[in-house]
Amino acid sequence: MRIRNVLLALPLLALPATGCGIRATDVVEVGGPAVVDVAPGREQSTVLYFVSSSSGNRLMPVVRPNEVPWEGTSEGGSQLVRQDADQALVLLFEGPNRNEAATGLLTELPSVRAKASIELGPDGVLVRVNSPVTTLSEVARQQLICTAAQARTADRGEAVTVTGTDGVIGPARCSV
Repeated sequence: MRIRNVLLALPLLALPATGCGIRATDVVEVGGPAVVDVAPGREQSTVLYFVSSSSGNRLMPVVRPNEVPWEGTSEGGSQLVRQDADQALVLLFEGPNRNEAATGLLTELPSVRAKASIELGPDGVLVRVNSPVTTLSEVARQQLICTAAQARTADRGEAVTVTGTDGVIGPARCSV
């Protein structure tokens, strides 16, 4: 009885090994990976780069609308405040908002009341901030560089030079 069961099971075991008639092919090259814009144009949004606590210091882009409600008008209502490229760095130094922090985003930049300016020069993006920059970690530097390049040119590949109260870093490019 046992031998009979084994003999009946052998054809069933051989069936998956024969495949379904699909022949093997070589690898087909189709080009590079897809590139997707994570945000609408600069006119509608600002992209800030924060650090993901769950991805080992990996930078993550955060999209914020350019027109944000500002609560604090004398009537108790809100008004819309337009953000520009310089404001992107101010927002970056303020760190993630409550919702962003709740998702595990953080910053390695010091919490300072930053004044910043971003200009596009012949050698790339020029950033001036009123805080020390030479002692920043590499992740904090990349936060600054990626945000500035995206805010000024929408091209993270643009070279960025950052001047602070203690010296200059760069030119460097965004590594994200």
